[in-house]
Amino acid sequence: MAFYNNNDTITSLSTPEGIGAIAVIRLSGKDAIAICNKIFKGANLNIRSANTLHVGSIMDGEKILDDVVVSLFHEPHSYTGENVAEISCHGSPFIVQEILKLLIHNGAQQAKPGEFTMRAFMNGKLDLIQAESVADIIASDSELSHRTAFQQMRGGFSKELKFLREKLLEFTALIELELDFSTEDVEFADRKELIILIQEIHKRLTVLSKSFSFGNALKKGIPVVIAGKPNAGKSTLLNLLLNEEKAIVSPIPGTTRDSIEDIVQINGIPYRFIDTAGIREAVEEIETLGIERTFSKIEKSSLILYVFDISISEPEDVTKEIEPILNLTGNRIPVLFIGNKSDKTEKSNSDFSTVKPLIILSATEKSKRENNFRLISEKMEKLLSIQKIKSNATILTNIRHYEALSKVIYALEKTKEGLNNKLSGDLLSTDIRQALHYFGELTGEVTNEEVLGAIFSRFCVGK
Repeated sequence: MAFYNNNDTITSLSTPEGIGAIAVIRLSGKDAIAICNKIFKGANLNIRSANTLHVGSIMDGEKILDDVVVSLFHEPHSYTGENVAEISCHGSPFIVQEILKLLIHNGAQQAKPGEFTMRAFMNGKLDLIQAESVADIIASDSELSHRTAFQQMRGGFSKELKFLREKLLEFTALIELELDFSTEDVEFADRKELIILIQEIHKRLTVLSKSFSFGNALKKGIPVVIAGKPNAGKSTLLNLLLNEEKAIVSPIPGTTRDSIEDIVQINGIPYRFIDTAGIREAVEEIETLGIERTFSKIEKSSLILYVFDISISEPEDVTKEIEPILNLTGNRIPVLFIGNKSDKTEKSNSDFSTVKPLIILSATEKSKRENNFRLISEKMEKLLSIQKIKSNATILTNIRHYEALSKVIYALEKTKEGLNNKLSGDLLSTDIRQALHYFGELTGEVTNEEVLGAIFSRFCVGK
């Protein structure tokens, strides 16, 4: 994406393409209002006040193309920081294209993907994190993903980074001041206070960095693997969770040969449930491949629902069955045990006191479907610390932010190491400056045209 020319006035459809009740065409640039005025009949837009609406017609010569409403915004008090005009017309693809052709004929340029938001960034209306969150808001498909993106767009993440960066910058200034008095052997920056500050910043950034795994999963749905021996009721449980007959259910062991996935939102959280092939000694090549895929899915999951037939199992059986999974994951992935087929036995939680956390149910009992769903969803939220995550001010969802934070953390660790080794101020200053540089990369204070092009090219045209 070529760097934008701020002398250009750009235009594009800002609502989705296709037939609809209305469509909104946006112009931004120093001549936005003047160009719009050339094809608008109803008022002289050039002399109208900012933040006003004007009813009139779009004219193609002497022909009325459509009756519209034009909204006016004057620089710098607009989304882009430039003069902006927005034309609300009828949502006919023909009308939209004709109005765009008229605007371009009268001096506007077709906007590139993300160019309106890039102008907002270049004009200081948004920092880079806020600008990127605009795309995340548009793509959000759950309550939590929307709230996370909206909080970032309002500057929550940026404000926290700015606060931490400014505190570090104060110490940097003191250390660099010492270099001017190097012959007098003085220290303006208290090394003990600097170590405490570095530790505080490092701790907070580490928490943010660790939130990325959840934030990244949130975009695609939190992966929850349903595992267990053949014929334990995994597919039946999947159907219960999805509230539809997604998977084929059969009493014949080994029916599921490949993983089956689907996403469902529970209390505003998207979960991606993955039904897998039963774990046992495979009897044929296809089943072997299915079981290998099961373990591959388990490794990449955030939670495991381990299903077993409680009517024929004993606690020691379940403990032995789960061993290969725990060895694979190193206990880093939480497990919720589901004792299925309770309608065929009198066994209770007290009989399986060594198997925790455990929910005993019958996935086939339709009368208890709602209660079983509630029990599982509540336990999943607890194991995944959803409430804690919801209350957290910031969740990292962007790989660029994660990589930049990782570099900041590394630079801080080098600074801390230098402090412990009593390095001179000039060497400490180099490491701190490196941390400040990566802070700047996050917010866009330090960037380049190539990075901006890569970021904004992922936006839709018109935003």
